[in-house]
Amino acid sequence: MFAGLPELGISNGEDLKETLTNCTEPLKAIDQFQMENGILLPTLQSALPFLDLHGTPRLEFHQSVFDELRDKLMERVATIAEGKEEDRYGKLEELLEKSFPLVKMPSIQPVVMQVLKHLPKVPEKKLKMVMADKELYKVCAVEVKRQIWQDNQALFGDEVSPLLKQYIVEKEAALFSSDLSILHNFFSPSPKTRRQGEVVLKLTQMIGKNVKLYDMVLQFLRTLFLRTRNVHYCTLRAELLMSLHDLDISEICSVDPCHKFTWCLDACIREKFVDGKRARELQGFLDGVKKGQEQVLGDLSMILCDPFACNTLVLSIVRNLQELLSQDSLPRDSSDLMLLLRMLSLGQGAWDMIDSQVFKEPRLDLEVVTRFLPAMMSVVVDDHTFSVEQKLPSEEKSSQSYPTALPDAFNKYLQENRVACEMGLYYVLHIAKLRNKNALQRLLPALVETYNDMAFGDIFLHLLTGHLTLLSDEFGSEEFCSVVFDGFLLTSYSSKENVHRHTLRMLLHLHHKVLPSYMETMLKTLDPPKQSGEPVKELYTQLTEKLEAQKKSPPPPEETPSLDLGLHPVTVPTTASTPTTPL
Repeated sequence: MFAGLPELGISNGEDLKETLTNCTEPLKAIDQFQMENGILLPTLQSALPFLDLHGTPRLEFHQSVFDELRDKLMERVATIAEGKEEDRYGKLEELLEKSFPLVKMPSIQPVVMQVLKHLPKVPEKKLKMVMADKELYKVCAVEVKRQIWQDNQALFGDEVSPLLKQYIVEKEAALFSSDLSILHNFFSPSPKTRRQGEVVLKLTQMIGKNVKLYDMVLQFLRTLFLRTRNVHYCTLRAELLMSLHDLDISEICSVDPCHKFTWCLDACIREKFVDGKRARELQGFLDGVKKGQEQVLGDLSMILCDPFACNTLVLSIVRNLQELLSQDSLPRDSSDLMLLLRMLSLGQGAWDMIDSQVFKEPRLDLEVVTRFLPAMMSVVVDDHTFSVEQKLPSEEKSSQSYPTALPDAFNKYLQENRVACEMGLYYVLHIAKLRNKNALQRLLPALVETYNDMAFGDIFLHLLTGHLTLLSDEFGSEEFCSVVFDGFLLTSYSSKENVHRHTLRMLLHLHHKVLPSYMETMLKTLDPPKQSGEPVKELYTQLTEKLEAQKKSPPPPEETPSLDLGLHPVTVPTTASTPTTPL
């Protein structure tokens, strides 16, 4: 507890013990010890006996003076560090040299830590001593830890790793949320709100203004993205940069070549749309990548691979296509659409680019524009034609039923091209949002076979299940249930546990709308096998409990409305001219 005092020439408990052991007059020895080690102020000497008369222990007096002096000293350290004097850090280093031997003393430790915190460059020897001692490392300020981390990537990795795991767990929990809604889904929080998340704030604080630590975090994110293909690491890469932007950390933002691109894209994500002006700004950044700096495309592709960026791009593409349709224009004639496709393609190719280390924009397959998009637009035209025809007088209607088959080009590119597949999936969501049952029944079976099974990814299933709540009344029809479940979800639930989970999530929300006979069959089908994970079993148990509760308390029968209008007799005060009969 008193380690380090002898080094500074100050007596400690051991010295007092030795003095008392060897002396002949203990009281005189104690007086002498107090005189040598007490507060050496002449004005205080006369006050001490006065405190003794009041029964105030010397320890209490010295402790209160010590606490007051320590607080003043810590304030003074902060004042010196914030001052303009040229030798301010020299003064602090001198104080550190004197106080560091007492770093293990709990009462002195805050002073030492305060000095360390305010030194922009702590002497290497002191840093090594702090790093080697777990207790000291734990209590030192993040400003000191940054100086340790920047030369110890493994130690920094150990600190960051739990936060990155926590971030992924939080994102996946949001995708499997029990709340099913089109209004409150995975993409609902604004970019600014997302940046207030615990992990982003902690990482931002850990990095501070240290470019080296920022680069280390980016390297961790690239490595983990390569290892896992998890796109949430791309989200974190963009969120981290924008969090530093919010704090105006120019030391980092000015050296990250992706800063202005990410800033512009962030504004688009906030609006959930890429307008013409911002589209041209983004194009300028992409076209401005100079020869020899192609590596920046790897980071730009990661930022565009962020699901929030991808969501914004595809929503903008769908909106663009609607405008083209209303203007009778072809997709290839729209420069805005071509740019959106270029960015979507760059984002979709992020993993391949970083893996191969070939930093070159992927070439967009032109047939996606000349064949797939016209095929998708023809589906829209079919649907519109059918809707218009239904409104015609019966004698003008044709006998043609709603088309069930899809153009070959649509199916082909849905299976073979990831950019086309992404657009196809969002078109299905667009159809569901419009509550268009016929078009949905036509499109869903095509999603069984998509590029890299994208239709069975968590993000799409999270959005689809939320959108299907808009068609909840249609689940009373066996035909609609058959298309959604037998024709799509149940084709892969046994091999993909996430599909099993999303199906149960939706049924938990819509079970009372589903045809009862169909619900019974579904319950048997979805009974989880023994090897299933706990989340699936838990959801299944919740569903069975809800169905049991529903059987026990059926909805009350509709009562015949009463004819009582709730009018009661009112007595009117009597006068000579008014009757006393109640009205």
